[in-house]
Amino acid sequence: MKKLLQIVLVNSLALFFFSCYYNELPEEVEVVIPPDTVVSFADDIAPIFATYNCTQCHKPSGQSPDLSVGTAYNALVPSYVKAGSSGTSTLYTFLAINGHRNVDSESLALIKKWIDDGAANN
Repeated sequence: MKKLLQIVLVNSLALFFFSCYYNELPEEVEVVIPPDTVVSFADDIAPIFATYNCTQCHKPSGQSPDLSVGTAYNALVPSYVKAGSSGTSTLYTFLAINGHRNVDSESLALIKKWIDDGAANN
């Protein structure tokens, strides 16, 4: 009985220590948008919503905010976007922290720059 207990204990410890192997995630490269770049809502930000199919859920009869073409800007500003402050803007912080829809780092950088530059409807 002692021998069986030893075998079970050794195997259990081996499984415990060697079965939970995780690869380390690669460090994310921060994308920096040049300061002189003008980020346009119509040309740069709105297409992100189409790329990630945001309107699949965020539509007039769906979840807030409504990101449909033509209504997205008014739905976001000022409720979800605090012009000039990406750090306190729900849109940016939710996407950056929660990784909602796996938005890539370049899209996040564009959204951040657009908000920090005043979130213009251009």
